[in-house]
Amino acid sequence: MVRNSFYFQLAYKNMKKQIRRWMLTAILILCGVMIACQKETTDPENGIVKLQCEKPNYLVEGDTVALISPSYYTPMENVERTAEVLRGWGLTPIIGPNVGKIYQDKYAGTVEERVSDLRWALNRRGIKAIICNRGGYGTIQLINQLSYNDFKANPKWLVGFSDITTLHGLENRAGVMSVHGTMSSFLAAGGTDATSTLMRDLLMGQVPRYELPTHPQNITGHAQGVLVGGNLCTFAPNLGTQADATKADDIILFIEEVGESMHNIDRQFNILAMNGVLDRCKGIILGSFVSCGSEFDYESVEAMLHSYLTDYNIPVMCGFPAGHDDINLPLVMGAPVTMDVRADGATLQFDIEGQQTEVQTSDLSTTKTPLESRLKRSGKLE
Repeated sequence: MVRNSFYFQLAYKNMKKQIRRWMLTAILILCGVMIACQKETTDPENGIVKLQCEKPNYLVEGDTVALISPSYYTPMENVERTAEVLRGWGLTPIIGPNVGKIYQDKYAGTVEERVSDLRWALNRRGIKAIICNRGGYGTIQLINQLSYNDFKANPKWLVGFSDITTLHGLENRAGVMSVHGTMSSFLAAGGTDATSTLMRDLLMGQVPRYELPTHPQNITGHAQGVLVGGNLCTFAPNLGTQADATKADDIILFIEEVGESMHNIDRQFNILAMNGVLDRCKGIILGSFVSCGSEFDYESVEAMLHSYLTDYNIPVMCGFPAGHDDINLPLVMGAPVTMDVRADGATLQFDIEGQQTEVQTSDLSTTKTPLESRLKRSGKLE
């Protein structure tokens, strides 16, 4: 009888240990689910996403920065010159294994090669930031080859603009901030212009607070939200995909464009409106519209878009110097921002940790480069 009691007590203790293990496992699984949900939560009734993006660590001297080509091919001499610029900034450049390849006379390698370089840069813990070499076209081909975990497993800054807008959408939807900023094809010129140095300073923790002059198409108001967007004809086709950051609620939408007709800009803008994107906007920032058509009587693209935006009762900031023009100021995509549009000017502030630095955009100047040269470097023109 005593012996049976002993075995009963032993079995009881083992059962308690097993239950505790099960409970601990359940708690860990629940915590993992909760952490994942902190990055992006979705309202099941309307499918609206809540973006809560993590800020990657700022760079420090000696950090490694990867140079990759997710879109069009970039001449290796541009990449090597950019590597020299990064060394001059005290950083350690590393070039993607497939950079330099050409596929179908335009792409920087096959889809598999471009995805491989992006994953390589995202997965290596020693790489602290990724600068894309060029835009052009091709990132839409990568959307279904990537997952959110590719971006959030080792959060790091991803830098680029134009066709790189797609990757900003993916990274922001994964719950990580990114930088809409200049690329290797422009940094190769020396990296001493305001566009380049402000991007460098941002990556190292100096967060710009932009002060802009007034603009005739501004709509006054105050708004807070998460900054998303980029090149209009790049992100509009991504609506409904996992790269669609405009699916989020309470957004500040940034839009820029280059070399497009007014009617195509009007078409893409109406696509946004019909998909409810504008209804989710707390504010709109209109960047550079370079070499865009004039087939209508509107005095500018901003004037055309203003005719739509007056119905939304939200602030609109026009003339922000970001996009395909000579000055392309860095923006933290996925960051909470505050925009204030007044009769005497406008302010854009990133509500993130870092050393806040005021930047008067009207004071910035740069050497004017030929439009054709800028379009070639961004990948818009061959």
